[in-house]
Amino acid sequence: MSQTVDRALSILPLLAQGPADLGQVAERLGVHKSTALRLLRTLHEHGLVYRQEDQRYRLGARLFALAQEAVENLDVREIAHSHLVALNEQCGHTVHLAVYEENEVLYIDKVESRYPVRMYSRIGKPVAITVAAVAKLLLADLTEPERRVIAERLDYPMYTSRSIPNAGAFLKELAVVREQGWATDLGGHEESINCVGAPIRGADGRVVAAMSVSAPNVVVTAEELLTLLPLVRRTADTISREYSGTTPTKKA
Repeated sequence: MSQTVDRALSILPLLAQGPADLGQVAERLGVHKSTALRLLRTLHEHGLVYRQEDQRYRLGARLFALAQEAVENLDVREIAHSHLVALNEQCGHTVHLAVYEENEVLYIDKVESRYPVRMYSRIGKPVAITVAAVAKLLLADLTEPERRVIAERLDYPMYTSRSIPNAGAFLKELAVVREQGWATDLGGHEESINCVGAPIRGADGRVVAAMSVSAPNVVVTAEELLTLLPLVRRTADTISREYSGTTPTKKA
């Protein structure tokens, strides 16, 4: 049964690359066409795949509906969204929310910039884990042994001359982020894009998500973007309090 489930689930990433016919699916799975057809029919019955008029299969609408429902039911996203919108209205720049899941950092919410020059990023898309501000915040909260294991496992693509080049440099960056409580990506992924971010914490103080504000150099300089850091941190703190069910301490 587990092998059948595994094969059926293996069809989904295949079809995510584009429509495929029965023969292509069977070849990719390494099974007879009759087996592939049986799996496809089951997925079709559940709305997870759809057979087109040309007899090729593609991902079904039900799959997208389930994905959207899952994203919407992530508590931190539901709680954070109105605050992300408010931050976007104040500064005008792209705002992201991200979480760490299954060894990836994923965007789970995004509020677009009001400016015509925008970032290419999508909800559900993994971020560049070695350079993104949200990734640094999420990984910095892990224990030192966990950080070291992850750092030594990662590749370090040099997206730009400012990208983090190796595990040693990454661990040093995570230590700084852990100490200061905020992170940046100043041209590390794209030369023209800068980003500042802050962590969102649960009741136990652990980081459950990270948020950031990003903008291209043609809109604001890196120095100008950094002036928004207090606002970003206040927004993250507000979300943290609401998420964890606590209230700010009143000053005497």
